[in-house]
Amino acid sequence: MYIKRGRVKLSVASKTGKEAVVAILGPGDFLGEGCLAGQHIRMGTATAIVPTALQVIEKNEMIRALRADHAFSERFLSYMLSRNIQMEEDLVDQLCQCSERRLARALLQLAGKWDPRRMRRFAGISQTTLAKMIGTTRSRVNFFMNKFRRLGFIKYDGALSDSAGIRVNTSLLAKAFCN
Repeated sequence: MYIKRGRVKLSVASKTGKEAVVAILGPGDFLGEGCLAGQHIRMGTATAIVPTALQVIEKNEMIRALRADHAFSERFLSYMLSRNIQMEEDLVDQLCQCSERRLARALLQLAGKWDPRRMRRFAGISQTTLAKMIGTTRSRVNFFMNKFRRLGFIKYDGALSDSAGIRVNTSLLAKAFCN
């Protein structure tokens, strides 16, 4: 599937019911690409977290397009390599960084990376989802979000999942946490 607009949460759950958010995808991203490699059983769940429009691409059609359209094939390969690099960075982050730094990095990613020109806004993501993304508790996320708000790194009114969302001052947050 190809995401035309909106956001999709990719999550996995353990046998004991513990959920981890693997990724938040947005416009221009693909999901379900495991079928191209012969993956028969889905490892996770994809959930739209804001109104979302998807384009479903049948497996045979995608394979045909990848073989026939060299430019599309290169773009898709580049996309998949970028996703792989992102997942490796997330794993290293999980193993080597404190939860405060993991939250800062997650907020920067959700806000569209490192655009220093303005505050970047996103909506539809609760503190519980952020906690599942970075492997900590909602109370720790709440503590750091309040700290980030006091320091001017972020702004939000009401619940994060409201349509007002959260605004991230990417340049300040990046300076503070990305050495």
